[in-house]
This record gives sequence, C-alpha cells and structure tokens, in this order.
Amino acid sequence: MRIAIVGATGQVGVVLRDILAERRFPVDSMRYLASARSAGSTLPWGTTDVVVEDAETADLSGIDLALCSAPASVSRELAPRLAEAGAVVIDNSSAWRMDPDVPLVVPEANADALREIPKGIVANPNCTTMVAIPVLKPLQFALVDDDSLETDEERKYTNEARKILGLPELAVTTTCVRVPVFTGHSAAIVAEFERPISPERAAEVLRTAPGVELAELPTPLMAAGRDVSYVGRIRRAQGAPHALAFFVAGDNLRKGAALNVVQIAEELLAQRR
Repeated sequence: MRIAIVGATGQVGVVLRDILAERRFPVDSMRYLASARSAGSTLPWGTTDVVVEDAETADLSGIDLALCSAPASVSRELAPRLAEAGAVVIDNSSAWRMDPDVPLVVPEANADALREIPKGIVANPNCTTMVAIPVLKPLQFALVDDDSLETDEERKYTNEARKILGLPELAVTTTCVRVPVFTGHSAAIVAEFERPISPERAAEVLRTAPGVELAELPTPLMAAGRDVSYVGRIRRAQGAPHALAFFVAGDNLRKGAALNVVQIAEELLAQRR
C-alpha cells in the first residue's frame, strides 16, 4: 500500500509511525505531509529518511491510504482533496465524525461499517470515546440520562457512542474532567441493561473481548504504552437492579488515536483481499 501520514510531525503522527512499524503494516511507499513550517525536514521510515511535504501544496495523487491527524479545520479542506485524488482517508479529527455518510469506526465494535465508504473518508472517534467502546460493545450497554448541560467533550462521547454502537436513542450521561497525567484517559462508567447481568458474568464476557484486559484497578500509568482498554472494579450499581459500575483506562495516543487508525487500515486491507 502507498501510505501518507498527514500531521506526521505531531504527537499522534510519531505514534502512528511507530505502530505501523510494530504491526508490520504492508507499506510499499511512505509519504509524510505536515504544515508549511515542517516542510523540508526529514523523518525516518525504516532505514530511509523521508522528506516532509507541505500538505497544502503537495501533489496528492498516488496515495492509497491517508492517515490524517491534523486539526479539524485542516481536515475539512484536505480530506476531500485526498479522497478525490484516489485515497481512502482515515481521519483522526472531529471534522467528519458525525457526518452520516462517513463511518465512525472502532474495529472491535463495528468493523462492518467499513464496507461502505461513500465519501472515501473514515472517521476515528474521540480518544475519550475510544477508551470505553471496546469494553461497552460486548456488554451492549444503555446508560441513564439526567438531561444535564454538556461540554463539547461530553457531547462527543454521547454522539459518537450512539453512532458506533448503532443505538441512536442511547441514553448517556458523561462528566469530563482534566487531571494532571502525562498520558491516558480514564472513565468511571455506570451501565444499565435491559436484563440482569452479574459482575461475574460481565467479567467472563470481558475476559475474552478483543482490545480489553481485566485489571483489579485500572490506572493511566498501567495503560501508558499499551494497546488495550483496561477495565476493573466491576460491581453492582446501587439503586438500579440491572446496572453495573466499572472503571476503564486507556492510552489516548495509542488506542485513543494512532492504534485505532492503523486497525481501521488493517481491516480495510483485510476486506479487500
């Protein structure tokens, strides 16, 4: 595959390069695109150095797959150009996530959504959404809403979870806070189900769920540099007979961004074989 990484010099771009190499993704040629201020610098790919191109002025032809980690304002203009030039774009910004013609994908949850890509663009969910989805998908959850005011980050979590899980009426209450950790996102979740489920049964289901690992107490430190969502402290929630409470943690740069992009790329490749 002829690959281009847009935003190659940024934090997610660095991790993208590492994960492509770690997972031995089949790369026939590699191009790096970034802002004008980074153009002309070089970055390694394997044993060679690749010159960074200006994303605004570069010839976008000859790219099979564009892994895009640029600001939403840039992606809104650049992603359609890449798609028109023949690339499938996997976009990591918020620009396309809620577009009804753009699949929003976590491969462990809804890889089938990649079978139709009308605009040639696939959206990567917000990193906070990403931490919880591999845990919530096997449990097929429904959360209780308290009709509260939401921040943009909280609204992303609600809207993206509904789209990925195919539950447009899913009731979600989210509270987002910023805490001083170097890397990683965590979430305390209360999930209410249609039928009773015990903590023991939930742990049994999650033990074999893809992209999930059980832990007694998940923490951002535990998750740093790892590719799974950790889940623990699974217990009955008080006051709701069919509800469970649990805690999840994941690396926001890996599964929360770069790894999921590569997993989408791998799934696209597998579906075309």
